[in-house]
Amino acid sequence: MESQVQPAALSLPQLLQRHDRDRFLASLYAPARHRPALWALLGFSYEIARVREIVTQPIMGQIRLQWWRDAIDEIYTGKPARRHEVAEPLAEAIRRHGLARAPLDAMIDARERDLLAEHPPATLADLESFLADTSSALLQAEIAVLAGVDGGPAARRIGIAWGLTGLIRALPFHAAAGRSYIPDDIAGAAGLAERDAPSPSLAAAVQRLGAAARGHLSAARDLRRELPARALPALLIARLARRYLDLLDLAGGDPYAPALQRPDPLAAWRLGWGRLIGRY
Repeated sequence: MESQVQPAALSLPQLLQRHDRDRFLASLYAPARHRPALWALLGFSYEIARVREIVTQPIMGQIRLQWWRDAIDEIYTGKPARRHEVAEPLAEAIRRHGLARAPLDAMIDARERDLLAEHPPATLADLESFLADTSSALLQAEIAVLAGVDGGPAARRIGIAWGLTGLIRALPFHAAAGRSYIPDDIAGAAGLAERDAPSPSLAAAVQRLGAAARGHLSAARDLRRELPARALPALLIARLARRYLDLLDLAGGDPYAPALQRPDPLAAWRLGWGRLIGRY
């Protein structure tokens, strides 16, 4: 009987390159000594974000998220890190950089609320609050690694903009799963009834989300002087958000457009240019 060879487990950088490519590419423009901590934070974000995708019952998702709550609690109370490909480097990142616990707890709590949600957000403000507790909280933790500060309003703005852009690009995936993140107020204003198929109303709703993302990016650009230069690698994703929003506009607001669904082939160049000129 032939033995079955199990595929080798992906390393954390390989995992991120496959599942969070853009933020992983941005991390490569950070000093080498900081990259493992950034990868640990990105890995943590990935682990809790995918819970809703891999469980069939909310209770199972809550159990998985509680595992992470307990793991975080153990790290902050000085206990040994759990043997896990993300928990162990996360513990090292927290201890080495003195990372605050609040953003990590906020991320878990927000993912649990999302797990239990049965309907789309009621308002754009509700959706932005969710993204502030997930995408922005992650960005603030990354900036803490790079610069020892949380990034303040600029990090919050860029995090929300990146989150909105990501939800727009993920709309076909969510629609196939019977989920929608288009807020009811935006859907109502656009006359959108069916949220899972291309239509003029869907395009109008998505364009309003895109405009909201652009508004946050513009506000963040005005706050550039408030951030230390060392924070730049984490903020470079703003350049990619603008690119994806440009593609959305070119597609007339159609989130199903192939150009929007594909990874940006020039992402590394765009990030590198931003790093060179010192601007996000």
